[in-house]
Amino acid sequence: MSLQPHAPAPVPEDTARIARAAFPKGNVLMKMRDEAGAIYQDESFAHLFSKRGKPAQAPWRLALVTIFQFAEGLSDRQAADAVRGRIDWKYALSLELEDSGFDHTVLSEFRARLLEGGSGQLLLDTLLVRFRELGLLKARGRQRTDSTHVLAKVRALNRLDLVRETMRHALDVLAAVAPDWLREHSDANWANWVQRYAPRSLHDRLPTKKEERDALAESYGPDGYSLLDAVYSADSPAWLREVPAVDTLRVVWLQNYYRTDEGVCWRSNDDIPPSALFVNSPHDLDARMGRKYTSSWTGYKVHLTETCEDDSPPLITHVETTSAPKADGEVTPKVHEALKARELLPGTHLVDTGFLDAELIVTSKAEYSVDLLGPARPDVKWQAKRGEGFDAASFMVDWEKQEATCPVGRKSISWTPAIDNRSNHVIKIKFSTKDCKACLSRDLCVRSGKKYPRRTVTVREYAQYEALQHRREREKTTEYAREYARRAGIEGTISRGVRSCGLRRSRYAGLARTHLGHVLTAAGINFSRVGEWLAGTPRAKTRNSRFAALMAPPACC
Repeated sequence: MSLQPHAPAPVPEDTARIARAAFPKGNVLMKMRDEAGAIYQDESFAHLFSKRGKPAQAPWRLALVTIFQFAEGLSDRQAADAVRGRIDWKYALSLELEDSGFDHTVLSEFRARLLEGGSGQLLLDTLLVRFRELGLLKARGRQRTDSTHVLAKVRALNRLDLVRETMRHALDVLAAVAPDWLREHSDANWANWVQRYAPRSLHDRLPTKKEERDALAESYGPDGYSLLDAVYSADSPAWLREVPAVDTLRVVWLQNYYRTDEGVCWRSNDDIPPSALFVNSPHDLDARMGRKYTSSWTGYKVHLTETCEDDSPPLITHVETTSAPKADGEVTPKVHEALKARELLPGTHLVDTGFLDAELIVTSKAEYSVDLLGPARPDVKWQAKRGEGFDAASFMVDWEKQEATCPVGRKSISWTPAIDNRSNHVIKIKFSTKDCKACLSRDLCVRSGKKYPRRTVTVREYAQYEALQHRREREKTTEYAREYARRAGIEGTISRGVRSCGLRRSRYAGLARTHLGHVLTAAGINFSRVGEWLAGTPRAKTRNSRFAALMAPPACC
């Protein structure tokens, strides 16, 4: 497909007349076209098309159609039908009334070009630039971030289902790409494979007893290795080893089985890779098992960052898609770096506890001049939990002398830099066994069952320690509570993404395609919100039950 860039055409007179008659007050799409213009230009997409070939559909139109599609949660076919049949879409796209639109496959081809050309952010970034020109977006204000789980576009499989489905998938792919080789290398041991691997795996047909399930799993192991041995034999074409389904079979078998002199053995649950590395489906190699509290899922996480100002609509400024097990705190520096590149860093960044720790509070302020605002992680030691013991905050730390003083006045005898089990740099401060043993307040400080009681206090390095102490004091103030209350608004954005755009269910397989879907969803939400803002639509208020409203204290006069 070739591209001959043209400027966006004005809205045809007949289209405008009919649209105005149908919507006398306008709607979101019409308001956006009138106030923000066409937004996109063909030249921005020129690098995605060749200079020769059949003329392509105007990219500026395809970009808008894609945004409309994701804003309303439409399929490609539904979006193509809307281009043909909806007058407000024709108005926003500058189309004549009799325009028949295009085939729905054009939209998937356009997304593929965005992905292959590394331009997945282009639609969202261009929107943000236009909103900044309209005065709806500014740097150094307030922004907030939260995450939610995303289900992959695959079935959730247990390990027994996984190995069977992987074998079935590999055989089906080889039957398509190398049918002659597969038929030629079939031996007597493969005779029952049609019955065993032709049907899709169904969990309700598996044995219920653990011993029977383990025996079935071990029966699959030799079959997989038999196929791999045939593929990797010297007389087989080398290109067979590069077939993705074969490599997936190799990885899944390595993660779930091991070979011994006695045969093939099924790995126990304690002997498999961590969830960040474990393959959960042969159809989506990026999908991982995630767990949060009592919920578990196979797929990804999406992290949304948006503005939260009183004088402008909340706009999503950054989208980060990660594997399901990735910790939220690992995303915080990436968000700041991405916003810095777009000159959209906030002055105050509202997050929950998962997105911050003492180190992130310090680095966000030092490297990005961002006040990372959120509840600090609490002291989980038993002294703090009881509320009457001597927690770490009860000890006076003298950083110049490198010593600490306990609440009863005893000095520490040891100051040792160390690294804790979360790879944090800490200071371990130890007190004398003699002092602790004779202390009358020992039960408030150390466990009473120890033969040689001795208190050890672990604190962060100086900058992090001071930041953590300051944050915990700040959390007690009314000003902090009032400011942090703004973070709750991000829940509404996630709810809108889930209800209107299907945010929690990936449309595509693979991390890259899933992320593109999330970016387009964010662009669709932004487009709709600005249109509603321009149309004067009031923001929805948090719903409250009648009982809660009845029992609420009266407002101050």
